[in-house]
Amino acid sequence: MTAGNKLKRSETPTIGRPRGFDRDAALLAAMRTFWKQGYEGTSVQDLVTAMGVNKPSLYSTFGCKEEIFREAIELYDRLEGRATTQSLAEAKTARDAVETMLLANARAYTVTEGPRGCMIVLSSLLGAPENEGVRAFLAKNRLDGEMALRARLARGVIDGDLACSADLDRLAAFYTTILEGLSIQARDGASAEKLNMIIEAAMLAWPTG
Repeated sequence: MTAGNKLKRSETPTIGRPRGFDRDAALLAAMRTFWKQGYEGTSVQDLVTAMGVNKPSLYSTFGCKEEIFREAIELYDRLEGRATTQSLAEAKTARDAVETMLLANARAYTVTEGPRGCMIVLSSLLGAPENEGVRAFLAKNRLDGEMALRARLARGVIDGDLACSADLDRLAAFYTTILEGLSIQARDGASAEKLNMIIEAAMLAWPTG
């Protein structure tokens, strides 16, 4: 089912749903709850409270907890992933794209009005065996990000701003790891200044030949 179809489904009245129910706002509330508490740390009752629906309505509208989480991750990617998408698409050189991506995410990770760090990195790294499907889903999401970065590096080789001898797999993996590490630092309370210092050091590894 497409996102558009899901929105249309939400227009159908559901027993137990509050009058004036806003599906998009409810999903945003679920996203913020998962982002703050993690997948296993968020109970169905937490979602009921945050989203403003009762359990029967939650299940009939969104499905089970894992389905809500997957949809919340898709929403997070659309909203919070713009910093990465724009950096990779708009920067003039591959190096600028990587540095801008890291700096933009560092700013996003340390905003005061929301949870710190990246939801995709932090929400389910470890947990019970029965939630392996969730961890695999997030791992695939992170790998997709690494592949998008690699594609941007490959474009840099074509454009001539990155040497053709550069190891693209190594660079993509390295800077993806830096990005994920910034998320952990931010959740631990690191300042934007500290994250920028890490980014400055990481950019020293950029190949010059």
